[in-house]
Amino acid sequence: MVENKEYTIGNKLEHLVENPKFLTISDLSVGYRKQPILSSLNLSAAECELVALVGRNGIGKSTLMRTIARLQPAISGRIHIGGKSLADYSRSELACLLSIVSTESVGVSHMTVKQLVALGRFPYTNWIGRLTGADVAAVEEAIQLVGITHLVDKNMHEISDGERQRAMIARTLAQDTNMILLDEPTAFLDMPNKYELIRLLHRLTRKKRKTIIFSTHDLNIAMQEADKLWLMVDDRVYEGAPEDLILSGQLVRIFEGSKLQFDDNKGEFNIKRSDARSIKLFGHGKNLFWTRKALERMGYAIDNQDSNFSDIHVIVSDTQPVFWTVTHQGTSQRFDSIYNLSQNLLINNYL
Repeated sequence: MVENKEYTIGNKLEHLVENPKFLTISDLSVGYRKQPILSSLNLSAAECELVALVGRNGIGKSTLMRTIARLQPAISGRIHIGGKSLADYSRSELACLLSIVSTESVGVSHMTVKQLVALGRFPYTNWIGRLTGADVAAVEEAIQLVGITHLVDKNMHEISDGERQRAMIARTLAQDTNMILLDEPTAFLDMPNKYELIRLLHRLTRKKRKTIIFSTHDLNIAMQEADKLWLMVDDRVYEGAPEDLILSGQLVRIFEGSKLQFDDNKGEFNIKRSDARSIKLFGHGKNLFWTRKALERMGYAIDNQDSNFSDIHVIVSDTQPVFWTVTHQGTSQRFDSIYNLSQNLLINNYL
């Protein structure tokens, strides 16, 4: 049920409509043989929401996903889906409500892509498994949404890992459940396809009104597309909009003990460098931006404060074609690319 709350602002009565929680997790502990990996979890996912479960490898993302999908029992706690306890659903009811794409290998090598996607209709077919017109339409729509129309007649062993992953997702879409769980769905995809796939999941939450939860260790993709993060740090899981977790300081905890850090002023990831040499950089626009990126990658700290002493100055021209001038101890050199600039800095041991 949608809950309405009233707030008075000035003389005007405002109504706030909360998005109903399709999934609620209360005091949940998950693990194996009564040994908890994660304890006292309290999480939620709303209708039409894309949730990214983010954490390091081996921290328990797959275990939590499998527990939500009822593929393994919870140690303690409660999971409610659609206002009903997960334990109270029959197998057939759950198959129409929730679907999962797992990282586990499935023996479907000699099936065609279309036959695999059609397996997603199993909760709706009759006892002999015959597809109706509506089933065929659902299969064709799923194939089109994932972009594998050109693969429908190929056997699964004839396609790439990335194409195989798309086919498995299409099978899940054909199942047409209210909630979809995906365990590392972008693991075998190249960079453009990773973003395209997560963007597709985002569109499905809106267009098909689905609740979609996907696990990933790619925080950059999650921050750009997810409505909410479930952020796993040590034995705790924090939830909230990506920006809320940044502002609260929770997101940076995922990098504790590593060489990677998150700059919450710039929204960027970078490598911690304790011994960076100071350099002064001057210029404008995108040429300055990417020159700064290159110098920071090389290990320089950019500092243009008057109080800072640095005998290395880099000036980016405002002309076309652009050029870079390095001054050091009264001498100047000009370069026609960032690569040549960086090579000169290395050769002259300016670090």
